[in-house]
Amino acid sequence: MSTAEQQPDNPAPSTPDALLGPADIRELAAALGVRPTKQKGQNFVIDANTVRRIVRTAEVRPDDVVVEVGPGLGSLTLALLEAADRVVAVEIDDILAAALPATIEARMPAKKDRFALVHSDAMLVTELPGPPPTALVANLPYNVAVPVLLTMLDRFPSIERTLVMVQAEVADRLAAEPGNKVYGVPSVKANWYAHVKRAGAIGRKVFWPAPNVDSGLVSLVRRTEPIRTSASKEEVFAVVDAAFAQRRKTLRAALAGWAGSAAGAEAALVAAGVSPQARGESLTVEQFAVIAEHKPAPERPAL
Repeated sequence: MSTAEQQPDNPAPSTPDALLGPADIRELAAALGVRPTKQKGQNFVIDANTVRRIVRTAEVRPDDVVVEVGPGLGSLTLALLEAADRVVAVEIDDILAAALPATIEARMPAKKDRFALVHSDAMLVTELPGPPPTALVANLPYNVAVPVLLTMLDRFPSIERTLVMVQAEVADRLAAEPGNKVYGVPSVKANWYAHVKRAGAIGRKVFWPAPNVDSGLVSLVRRTEPIRTSASKEEVFAVVDAAFAQRRKTLRAALAGWAGSAAGAEAALVAAGVSPQARGESLTVEQFAVIAEHKPAPERPAL
């Protein structure tokens, strides 16, 4: 068990420093007329110790440009500004986006020029203000965590290190290795971009409102060299999607649609050095890439 996992998650009293404590969060939310909603997957962190722990676990450096998705009322944002050179926050909620710059200026005025806000859906963001981001640190809304994470990693290759807080079940899936029963599409696709590992557990009491599930931290360190393959990311991901769409079937059967036939799938698998009787949950991302390279050419209709 890591040091991060051993530390208790007991909410701290309202902090006298720049960070937000439980009373600060509730006071700010009340002033804005904000109530966290399940629809938006909002659970605000109300414990200053927890956000500082997240920043430490993320190994945020003084020269980092950090992008944060879903900053909410600014709990983690302020802790990131303490440690990083710059922070860019992406917020979809109109009220929260409008209020955050004022919170930063009021509680950390010396860093207000080191903060930028992008009022948008993270799935639609294609560029960010300022220098390229070097790190992604976020408490991701549970209902969109995986697509947001994969989209950010894909669109911003300058992101070297990522630490996200997600539902514990999602954290397990992202960090799972081949052969694990929860290894699946998120595991493989995350591995396309980065080396992934669990980085700690987060209790329920540090959130408002307290969620019905536990949370986990996931660390992703960008691969220094991309996966060696002649296949494109889209081609590899198509194999992954097909393999896990029918995960109980053998790859010969599961990839039949992708390959055009079961025989075509078998030929591709054999050429890739993978048993046609294997299942997707046993393969590495590198093996999926080799299979993609051997996709059969579509048969031409007879004249």
